[in-house]
Amino acid sequence: MRFQLIFLLFVILAALTQRGNAQQWPQWRGPNRDGLITSFSPPAKWPEKLTQKWKAPVGGGYSSPIVSESIIYVHSSTTDQETVSAIDLNTGKLVWSKNYAAPFVKNKYAKDMEKGPFSTPVIHRGLLFTLGSSGILSCFDAKTGELKWRKDYSQYADTSKLFCGAAMSPVVDRDMLIVHVGDDRKGWMIAFNAETGQEKWKWEGDGPGYASPIIVELEGERQVVTLTDKSIIGISINSGALLWKVAHPDEWNENIVTPVLHEKTLIISGVRQGTRALRVSRDGDRWTTTQLWHNPKIAMYLSSPVLDGDYLYGLSQLRKGQLFCLNARTGDVLWTTEGRDGLTAAILHATKLIFLLTDDADLIIANKSTKGFEQVARYKVADSPTWSCPVILGRQILVKDASALTLWSLE
Repeated sequence: MRFQLIFLLFVILAALTQRGNAQQWPQWRGPNRDGLITSFSPPAKWPEKLTQKWKAPVGGGYSSPIVSESIIYVHSSTTDQETVSAIDLNTGKLVWSKNYAAPFVKNKYAKDMEKGPFSTPVIHRGLLFTLGSSGILSCFDAKTGELKWRKDYSQYADTSKLFCGAAMSPVVDRDMLIVHVGDDRKGWMIAFNAETGQEKWKWEGDGPGYASPIIVELEGERQVVTLTDKSIIGISINSGALLWKVAHPDEWNENIVTPVLHEKTLIISGVRQGTRALRVSRDGDRWTTTQLWHNPKIAMYLSSPVLDGDYLYGLSQLRKGQLFCLNARTGDVLWTTEGRDGLTAAILHATKLIFLLTDDADLIIANKSTKGFEQVARYKVADSPTWSCPVILGRQILVKDASALTLWSLE
């Protein structure tokens, strides 16, 4: 009887933990910043259509929504203002909203793009952090919307040099908020005390790319890894010192793809660079990098891939968009689609499935397979372009389009 009670308590605790985790999407690409959906069970039969639970206007921009404690946080824009909103996940009703002036002049070559914001917020211990297109970094109380602190780096971001504006999504590690600001002339990676905004360290060097950093531990050193406008770098979390740097030039400084860690190897990609794997090594204080493989036929542009074991799934820009599966150990392509799959796709994955949200508002669900593309279901989820990453919580799917936020359900 005692064993049965202990087992029952364990089952209940596991269920509550799973439910709690299912309601958390605290940052860019989810709980682990890698596109992995931590709790999803597919329906016995996929519905012909999704059920719309609610739809709420939120403003423009490409920033992705995040979720914590059943509250959605959205960073958007209207005219010369940026708006940070908190919305109830269950009802779609506004909890609080804060506006601030954020004039931003788009580069003339970005005429078809919105003004942003492009950066996805991050939430940590009841604090919400946002980075606006012009480089305004804000910290809000997540419950009330009260502004706790703000740093304005707009004077360091010239849109003739960083024509989309700030796009990297801030990351929190060990109570430090880390951002990369500047433009193509110069940049600063800065770590702050997340609660107070006090600067902990600052690295000066390359300007930011449009990619978002990841936190990894390599050779016993915890570090921030990201693509700058011209290279890929590793920065010490403890000191802010540059550990290593590899050139990754692009004609238009369009380094956009979030790096992926495969065991001790970093996988990076660029639209004109192809995809390659780097091994980072250390001998005392000396750091070196070795290229393990390079595949010029897989060139990612706006879409960051997902990793499942030894297999990388993503969207290459060749042939106007090819979905692919690649062996992460060797760089060998296992399959690609014929092409014309779109300019971009936000990609997430669960245990056996891949989720792809295209810029044309098509949500595609496919099986993970090393043999070929196997579509399971396809749904239209908006009437306007969808550039933001969706959020998948259990069997609910949160989609941000050009001006609104919609909660869809598989049930």
